[in-house]
Amino acid sequence: MLKPLHLSRTELAAYVARQLVTFYPDGLDTDAPSVLAAYLDAALLRLGRCINEVRWWTPDQFDHLHSTQYTLFLYYLSNTIWKATGNRTLCAKLFGLNKALNGIDLFYEIDMPEVMFIGHSVGIVFAKATYGNYLVVYQNSTVGKNHGIAPVLGEGVVMYAGTAIIGGCQVGDGTVLSQGTSLVNADSPGHCTVYPGIGGQVVFKPTRRDALQDIFRR
Repeated sequence: MLKPLHLSRTELAAYVARQLVTFYPDGLDTDAPSVLAAYLDAALLRLGRCINEVRWWTPDQFDHLHSTQYTLFLYYLSNTIWKATGNRTLCAKLFGLNKALNGIDLFYEIDMPEVMFIGHSVGIVFAKATYGNYLVVYQNSTVGKNHGIAPVLGEGVVMYAGTAIIGGCQVGDGTVLSQGTSLVNADSPGHCTVYPGIGGQVVFKPTRRDALQDIFRR
């Protein structure tokens, strides 16, 4: 089981409850502390699966002061509670807390992969799309719908800073979006790097180096 580095599990649940009261002093969800405590272990189990796959992080250890780890924790906690209870009010507050603290738009209803890495959460927006495992996303990147159609991302997709995947895109396994590249209503063959081309088109080139080997233990 994943071990919080600075706080006990009881203290961690109380810590999140105090943050929610600070950001949302509306007197609602008086049972929030007990709900958070009840689903904390399930959320930590999911977070541990992710943390243990990232090379830079100490296995089986969660630091709530590490912003990326805390970003993932708040998502897994909100998503776990949502699936188990349907408590929209509490989950909306956890979503808003994550957005306020870490600058990320990651809704609690979205099904994110078991293993993912977020490199600087600020400005990242996730739509209700399909996400493959070993997803890597850096700052100011967007996955979005176009006319209600959401993209499908395969396994091992890497989105470097300032990239976007919008609309009816089938993004193949191992696709890497170079900085500033947008894929809009276009497919990627996979196992390639996508670069901006002429006239708004994109160019697919063979990937020179597997970025996932630097990030994940696989």
